[in-house]
Amino acid sequence: MTLHEHATPAEKVAAMGSLPAKVDVKAPLVSQEALTEGVLKLTAVAPSIALRAMPGQFVQVGVNRGGTLLRRPLGIAEADPATGHVSLIYRVAGKGTLALSQLKPDDEIKLLGPLGHGFSTKAEKPLLVGGGMGLSPLLYAAEYLLGHKTETDVLMGGRTEKELFWQQLFKDCAKNIHLTTDDGSLGTKGFVTTILPELLKENGYDLVIACGPEIMMKNVAKVCKEHDVPCEVSLERRMGCGLGACLSCSIDTVSGRRKVCKDGPVFPAEEVFF
Repeated sequence: MTLHEHATPAEKVAAMGSLPAKVDVKAPLVSQEALTEGVLKLTAVAPSIALRAMPGQFVQVGVNRGGTLLRRPLGIAEADPATGHVSLIYRVAGKGTLALSQLKPDDEIKLLGPLGHGFSTKAEKPLLVGGGMGLSPLLYAAEYLLGHKTETDVLMGGRTEKELFWQQLFKDCAKNIHLTTDDGSLGTKGFVTTILPELLKENGYDLVIACGPEIMMKNVAKVCKEHDVPCEVSLERRMGCGLGACLSCSIDTVSGRRKVCKDGPVFPAEEVFF
């Protein structure tokens, strides 16, 4: 490939030849914005990751400040091969994410990825079901699938209206957005499983993809089984390496011990909830 002087980051990476499955890169920040109290969206330049990232995969994020040593796993919320940008949405929950939140544009982070196995992308009519920060990887799933001519519907739940700021992020990439809140301040009062049976019965979905609190995913998987609709879930576990070496994220499945970082984080629901 011959490059012109205005080649995009993605074109420059593509010119290097075949890409490895994962890379470890220093990624300068493009932007960092607050979405709501304690939740931020970070965008960094990492074209070799943006070109390979699939929905449901994650990166290990390292920050050289704040006294943090271990990297943090974060799901990929957006990946744009054209610009080489990768976006992550995270909640400030400890020393590592606090240090991450204090970075400014042009500061660098370390990104190892893309890692793990992501969601299926072959469904013709998928329903995405999420709650809390689990909606972050679902955002990339909706954008990726729309880019491949598959429309998605989204069912999202939160405790209050304030937690459903996500609907603004999904409005351009999801066909229909269904909302539930515990207190009834927005959408249907109740949990996502309050309206899931009706949605499955009326809309002919051929796959449900769920990410969020584990109790939510267990209940979503139960409803899907009752309606004979395949369900995939994305698990979250503490991870040391993210590469399957430290075994810190091992879980029991119907297939024996599996590693969430390497064998997941996405699993068929019946494999992990049994």
